[in-house]
Amino acid sequence: MAERVVQVAATNIISPLGLTAEANYAAVKRGESALRRYEGKWGLPEPFVASLTDRNQIAGECEREGIGQGYTYFEQMLILSIVRALRFTDVDITSPRTLLILSTTKGNIDLMRQPQEGIPMERIQLGETARVVARFFGNRNQPVVVSNACISGATAQIEAARLIKSGSFDSVVVCGADVQSPFIITGFQSLKALSAQPCRPFDEDRTGINLGEAAATIIYKVAPQNPPKGDTWQYFRGCMRNDAYHISSPSREGEGCYRAMHCVMQGVEAKNLAFVNAHGTGTFFNDEMEAVAIGRAGLGQVPVNSLKGYVGHTMGAAGVLETILSMAAVDDGLVLGTRGFESLGVSSEVSVSAHHRQTRERAFLKLMSGFGGCNAALLLKKTKTASNRCKPSQHR
Repeated sequence: MAERVVQVAATNIISPLGLTAEANYAAVKRGESALRRYEGKWGLPEPFVASLTDRNQIAGECEREGIGQGYTYFEQMLILSIVRALRFTDVDITSPRTLLILSTTKGNIDLMRQPQEGIPMERIQLGETARVVARFFGNRNQPVVVSNACISGATAQIEAARLIKSGSFDSVVVCGADVQSPFIITGFQSLKALSAQPCRPFDEDRTGINLGEAAATIIYKVAPQNPPKGDTWQYFRGCMRNDAYHISSPSREGEGCYRAMHCVMQGVEAKNLAFVNAHGTGTFFNDEMEAVAIGRAGLGQVPVNSLKGYVGHTMGAAGVLETILSMAAVDDGLVLGTRGFESLGVSSEVSVSAHHRQTRERAFLKLMSGFGGCNAALLLKKTKTASNRCKPSQHR
């Protein structure tokens, strides 16, 4: 029996830059950033820079989509993104062959600070939140929750592909989301990880990360055995590796990140990659680790970019959101520039793109790293026909 091929059926992004994947990509291509400096927000004594969504706008969009009362803001973001993605596919979310996977790091954590009337406190449990979202769509399968630090969005996609390849499901709706709160902001401030200025990934003057809010959805499905002609995005390979170096500091040798890259790049030549979309948070240790790992993997000449300067670190949404933007960039023949980057500030000679540049390649590598030494790598490829769907691109 031939191995099942996993392809992308539809996508959506809800962020401060826009309410569709297309709007978000257009804003990034124009060089726009949603990062803003906040002073006194939530009564916090220290200023911070973040990309925060307009809650009144999201509430209005939910009302237009018929998403009623009784949902937290976090749940509204999830549901709205999934609704918008489903509009562009024939995938039946009510089918027993369709699964929902939720990727998040903090979920409804703000209910601890500010309980909502009519919202049971049990919704602070991620599993209960996922069940609420699944019930909204009439999906009776037990939803899966992935909460694996910063690699949650990548982990969720890897799990989705595994479930489809195994024949357990024919389609999987992956939605990653997180919203910010005083609990999250002060937690990162206590680690001295937040920058009071817009982040500068891989730059010699980088001072830390900026956090962000978003919900992003990728719907994966099994590719038909006799697909119609045309281009499709396919999930090629994914891998997770945990080096367990430290609870919050990444491995100095980039061990886990390197091993994840080495796994997904088996049989694929570096020259066939349009770019490596790095985690690229803008912290001193993460960017140094990723650069070392990229160099060890023999990818030092491949264009590298980070998208954190446009929307910040959206946590559970990041792996999904940045995968979607990377697909859009390849569709457009571009390597997106790294906003905030000017001069290389890492020890390994990696080819960080400061500005947009053209590419003719049709595959990209997505990297994510997180607390506890977790690392993930995804390889996605755009294919023209069924005959080359499992082969690395040879197009130059």
